[in-house]
Amino acid sequence: MTPEPFAMRFAQARVKYGPLVFGLDPSAKVLADWGLGDDPGGLERFVDITLEAAVGVVGTVKPQSAFYERHGWRGLRTLARLVSEARSAGLLVLLDAKRGDVGSTNEAYAEAYLGEGAGMPVDAMTVTAYLGLGAMREFIDRAVAHACGLFVVTRSSNPEGRVIQEAIGTNGQSVEGRLVADIARLNAALAPGGQGPVGAVFGPTHGPPRGMDLKGMGGLFLAPGVGEQGATPGDVAACFASCPERVLPSASRCLLACGPEVAALKGAISKLNAQLQHSLGL
Repeated sequence: MTPEPFAMRFAQARVKYGPLVFGLDPSAKVLADWGLGDDPGGLERFVDITLEAAVGVVGTVKPQSAFYERHGWRGLRTLARLVSEARSAGLLVLLDAKRGDVGSTNEAYAEAYLGEGAGMPVDAMTVTAYLGLGAMREFIDRAVAHACGLFVVTRSSNPEGRVIQEAIGTNGQSVEGRLVADIARLNAALAPGGQGPVGAVFGPTHGPPRGMDLKGMGGLFLAPGVGEQGATPGDVAACFASCPERVLPSASRCLLACGPEVAALKGAISKLNAQLQHSLGL
């Protein structure tokens, strides 16, 4: 049986747990700081600790695949276990993989992650559209068929991205503005009058958007950069003032700095979640 659309599942998780997305990013520094060892064994222990900390206090987790891939096949095995156990525990898994190519390559990426028949089935994932939003058709079709979510990198949290994302095209729109408008048209066709499966990665670190109808995009927003990268709950609220219920604020390093004690991690997650709920008026 096909599950409810990702946007609806996130809405339910937000009401129950708050909007925060817990980034499960086991960098070499985190593994060392936690005394686990920067190796596949340390990675396994990291997953055990963070899953225990997440269950019951947050609704969505976001592993960044690169931190697992760097440990080779053992790291990918651990990532697959994390995804499976997190979903079995009722957590939504948003994989930060930023995949994006064309044609059969995108089809293979989609088959790897989207849908119960996928090699590593997740609830949602990040993609890049540098080769064109139209080239995302395989991702979009599979996301629709399996009620998954897609988040297109639109406004990243890093300052280097502004050169490209703020660039003005021949139509007079910025690159990021064009992506928001194109996603809006796509969602309107896929889910008339509702929320579509295509969202945007949209960092609040650069201030409120100018000339972009975020509410009218008809999708969700993954908001990276909360905490360590400088974005505050207030920044998130200001950026998404028109659609606070549609934002997934994500934090990783500022939360993981409180580990490896599970109780301390749970406390940090709950505190930031409460701050975000207050700022967003949820």
